[in-house]
Amino acid sequence: MSTEFLKSSFVRRLDDDEIVPVFDCGDADLNEFITCEAQAYKKSKLAVTYVMSNLANPIDVIAFCSLANDRVSLSDFDSKTEFNRFRKHSGFPQHKRLKSYPAVKICRLGVDVSKKGRSAGTKLLDFIKTYFTVDNKTGCRFLTVDAYLDAIPFYEKNGFSLLTAEDEQSAYTRLMYFDLDSLAE
Repeated sequence: MSTEFLKSSFVRRLDDDEIVPVFDCGDADLNEFITCEAQAYKKSKLAVTYVMSNLANPIDVIAFCSLANDRVSLSDFDSKTEFNRFRKHSGFPQHKRLKSYPAVKICRLGVDVSKKGRSAGTKLLDFIKTYFTVDNKTGCRFLTVDAYLDAIPFYEKNGFSLLTAEDEQSAYTRLMYFDLDSLAE
């Protein structure tokens, strides 16, 4: 499959009051978010949306993601022992024994059906990873996502791991994380 379109695409923050009139990623909830709800989330300071567009036609949205502040917390784990294993694996100094660590949540991510399987989602994730590691803009250590079950392989391919062996959150999603510190290695 050709990924030539990626060379002529760029990622940008959705402009104030910009409306995406049409988008189809095959998921009605995600489509509704980008076409109807993204601006309300931004105005309420709940999430900021980024879109991947074509240079030749910037209003043509290829993919999008919305981001919000999050944390990886002791309460995300079944036990304190499991959290301590996670903390030790992440290489935190022992004197930094916090009960939570700063993260950015990927609230929603959608790729136009005509571009699925052609690395647009990966390019968008690479943008997010770079955005939060270059100059450490927010003091963020992790990216998190409540991944739909059928999207888990996509996130794993992009370096995300399941936070715990089991989730009690939902039968439809799993909590996953990406350690931004792994990019420095």
